[in-house]
Amino acid sequence: MEILILLIVAVVLLFAVKEIRRSLISRPMFKFFKRVLPPLSQTEREAMTAGDVWWDAELFSGRPDWQRFHSHKPPQFTEEEQAFIDNQLETLMAMLDDFKIVQQDRDLPKKVWDYIRKEKFFAMIIGKEFGGLDFSPAANSYIVSRIATRSISAAVTVMVPNSLGPGELLTHYGTDEQKNYWLPRLADGTDIPCFALTAPEAGSDAGAIPDTGIVCKGEHDGKEVVGIRLNWDKRYITLAPVATVLGLAFKLYDPEGLIGEKEDIGITCALIPTNHPGVETGERHLPLNQAFMNGTTYGKDVFIPLDWIIGGQDYAGKGWRMLMECLSAGRGISLPALATATGHVAQRMTGAYAYVRQQFGLPIGKFEGVQEAMGRIGGLNYSVESMRRLTVESLCAGKSPSVITAMTKYHMTEMGRQIMEDAMDIHAGKGIQLGPKNYLGHGYMATPISITVEGANILTRNLMIFGQGATRCHPYVLKEMDAAANPDEEQGLKDFDGLLMKHLAFGSSNFFGCLAMGLTGSRFVGSPVSGPTSKYYQHLTRLSRALALTADVAMLTLGGDLKRKEMLSARLGDVLSHLYMASAVLKRYEDDGRQHGDLAYVEYAVQRHLHLIAEAFRGFFNNFPNRFVAWTLRLAVFPFGIHFAAPQDAQLQAIADDMMVPGATRDRHTFLCYWKDDAKDMTGHMELAFLAMKENEAVYKRLQKAEKRGEIPPDLAGDELVKAARKAELLSADEAKVIKKVEQLRLTAIAVDQFAPGTLEKKAFAK
Repeated sequence: MEILILLIVAVVLLFAVKEIRRSLISRPMFKFFKRVLPPLSQTEREAMTAGDVWWDAELFSGRPDWQRFHSHKPPQFTEEEQAFIDNQLETLMAMLDDFKIVQQDRDLPKKVWDYIRKEKFFAMIIGKEFGGLDFSPAANSYIVSRIATRSISAAVTVMVPNSLGPGELLTHYGTDEQKNYWLPRLADGTDIPCFALTAPEAGSDAGAIPDTGIVCKGEHDGKEVVGIRLNWDKRYITLAPVATVLGLAFKLYDPEGLIGEKEDIGITCALIPTNHPGVETGERHLPLNQAFMNGTTYGKDVFIPLDWIIGGQDYAGKGWRMLMECLSAGRGISLPALATATGHVAQRMTGAYAYVRQQFGLPIGKFEGVQEAMGRIGGLNYSVESMRRLTVESLCAGKSPSVITAMTKYHMTEMGRQIMEDAMDIHAGKGIQLGPKNYLGHGYMATPISITVEGANILTRNLMIFGQGATRCHPYVLKEMDAAANPDEEQGLKDFDGLLMKHLAFGSSNFFGCLAMGLTGSRFVGSPVSGPTSKYYQHLTRLSRALALTADVAMLTLGGDLKRKEMLSARLGDVLSHLYMASAVLKRYEDDGRQHGDLAYVEYAVQRHLHLIAEAFRGFFNNFPNRFVAWTLRLAVFPFGIHFAAPQDAQLQAIADDMMVPGATRDRHTFLCYWKDDAKDMTGHMELAFLAMKENEAVYKRLQKAEKRGEIPPDLAGDELVKAARKAELLSADEAKVIKKVEQLRLTAIAVDQFAPGTLEKKAFAK
């Protein structure tokens, strides 16, 4: 007993007496932390500290406040935004013939270009004081998503000026003179912008940009001024072939000390008219059979004045941070909008096709193999749309959450890829044969574009999500890194000491919290709601706590090596991402008023996310190099084993059946998908056939039963079916007229396009 008391007193003294604690605990830990701290380049640090944190930080902390989470209301469109959506957007949609755009003209028609410029589709993010629309991220996302359901090429054309580019950079960083000159011209379409960042051997690694600018004296407007002599070679630049103003990222050097004492100034952004002497644009790429303008730009010994730096001379060397802060917002809108469009089109059209297309006397959507793929389409689309909404909500709240937008870009485009592959499998030849009736083909070919650009998905998953999230979202790590980097070591130690005590308490709480939740199966964890989804909040809270503990131990054990063990860190990033996605699904369900028709989609989506979180943990524990630590962590987090199962077959079947039912649920899940009430339209032909067949479902069931009884021959279609049914007195005269029209619609819907010999060979190639 006396020994126990002495031990307790010793521990109390060790932690309670500041001088003892700093000497025996904090100082050694401080030195250890400085030693294992992962080395960061300047560009890495700027990327890491760019943007904000939001719900991701709560999930990473292990203590998500679900009540506060649900208190955030989804954004609503303003009257101006709604009027634009109802009028200008719908007018543009009706003008788009994607087959002609992509396969024949390789460009948007002039009338479409003119309309986009006239109605300020390029100016959604530009303020009204400069003649722009000043739309919210919610309206921006909606508009780009809806356009993408009709034409990826048109959507990308509209998307890029409203994402990373001169408009956004000028709005946030431009001088008054730059804003007053350029923004009105960008707003009214006088100028078309592009932004050149990627070089042949510098994509993801910004520090490797070979493009340079040398501060020197030169002539501009007939006068000798201090300026920059530029050399660059850029590729993959969207809108470059038609741009009139070029945003350019380059490394700036000042060898003569003309603007300061520092020679290597850093990455800088400038704005250059494309008609400026020496600027070369115009040569096009052909990105996977899409028609949006994408190409190269280069220049040799191009002299520009210093005041063409975006933000002026004061912003020389600050370009990378500017880009990261702007990209973190644009990344959450642009490419996710394309993935959302994929989900909405695939769910609506695949549900229709699976009912219209018959085999062995049944819609193909009744076969379990097809239902499995259909269930994935519907369930994943629910997650995609939920993630889009939640991310847009954060942006509308004024946040620029860099980790969230990285998760959004990566996971939405990956889910979009799976959705598209399943839709193509179901449509088979209907999806393969390109033509005016094919609503999947161009989207299928565009999928790798979304996967690749604005940070390739491999990079985003393996380096960005956890790499940035572990420091930005953690309540203490970034502050500890700052303390360790303090040149005043004693002040750094003092700051570190206070943070360390809080961190130790945080880690201990997480360890015992994880163990308690694991032993009780999360049953005593609070939930903000009751009913069938309450258990999911309990599980997510438990797994959030598990992430906080596991990440702490991984960083402490591996230190800087964790940065290089990308497979391990990516799994922890997956945990954070699926926590976020499951949260988004649950919030959408609540925001939409707990629609009963959505419950099957919600349960599939959340169970899938829980299962993938569990699998990420399993992979992490199985591959963690310190086996004792791995075993201890797994025992604390999952004391009875990992038992989050994948969704069951019945859930996939329920979603598949629901996708073949017209009505409120289908419309709610696919509201972005554009279609015309026209049997010749790209999507209208399938939609009209589906609705007509559902309206006459009872008649078709009667004919199917008659076929089974042998009253009419099997496998009849069109006029032959109607004639045989009339002869057998199975249809009245009025019913025969209706079914004849329905059969025409049905046969048109399942047909594919065909072309006369020589037609395709005469197709215009890239301009």
